[in-house]
Amino acid sequence: MCYSAQIRADYRDYTRMFGAHISIKEFVQVFYGRQQAKLKIPKAMEAAFDGEATSPEALEIQRLIAAYKADRTMALEQELFAQRKRLADAERIVQTNPKPATTVLDSLRIAPSKISKARLDLDDLRRTELLDRDSRIFPGGFAPVMVVRDGQRVVLPMRYQCRPAGKPANYDIKFPGTYNARRDNLEGFWRGQFGVSHGILLVDTFYENVKRHDMEHRALAPDEKPENVILQFQPNPPELMLIACLWSHWKQDGEPDLLSFAAITDEPPAEVAAAGHDRMIIRIKPEHVDAWLNPDPTNLKALYEIFDDRTPVFYEHRIAA
Repeated sequence: MCYSAQIRADYRDYTRMFGAHISIKEFVQVFYGRQQAKLKIPKAMEAAFDGEATSPEALEIQRLIAAYKADRTMALEQELFAQRKRLADAERIVQTNPKPATTVLDSLRIAPSKISKARLDLDDLRRTELLDRDSRIFPGGFAPVMVVRDGQRVVLPMRYQCRPAGKPANYDIKFPGTYNARRDNLEGFWRGQFGVSHGILLVDTFYENVKRHDMEHRALAPDEKPENVILQFQPNPPELMLIACLWSHWKQDGEPDLLSFAAITDEPPAEVAAAGHDRMIIRIKPEHVDAWLNPDPTNLKALYEIFDDRTPVFYEHRIAA
């Protein structure tokens, strides 16, 4: 499974590299829906709209981003004030009571960490320079994905966890792993999307959960519990990866539309398997972009051939910070 990825969150990368155009209406809808539905949008995806707005839609996105930041700032400042007061009250009680209640001790333990988190979140919100983590997505987060619509390459904002059209809204809970689509199940579970609705996600590096004993090629010691480790994988030499995706446009009366996608995974190359992980997102060659984005549902064999025609790449890994 692709647990997380550092993506090209700026839609202009797709425009520059592939001549794709942005579907601004869907971006407006996503930024508008963030307040109500608490959508997860990478900071780098916001930054693509900084200072260059010319259309009414782009100006509206800027307004929505500013409104979100103002509301979020207020909420964090209120949290910071509340936790500082909680800590001060607990410290005052301890000074006069040698055996304070458990709730007071809880406040002494919990409030400092909440204060620290609120400060860090405020600093992060106000920060203007972008860091690598600002382009990182996790399941449930949004990313720009390139598709073909009405014969043209277009960039759409999509959630990284696919909810196929026609499925109930609780499908996300019933099938929480639908941010990835296994190659060996494309004609089964994913038959409604494979050969029908394909996309491409631009990825620089990806992250996976592995067990430490698997990474170290050893059995668990007696009484040892499995320990999770997050590994970062990156092509060597560094190379932008064009990741094959499936996507869907979900609609339901009384609910906002949802564009969502899943990255296709396959058996891993030897070095990824040796690091302790059993899946790998599928990257395709640039010369296969048109064929992938314009699939022939009567010729699925040609799509599998695209998967298999990959340039050999070695994936280095390190423990993620």
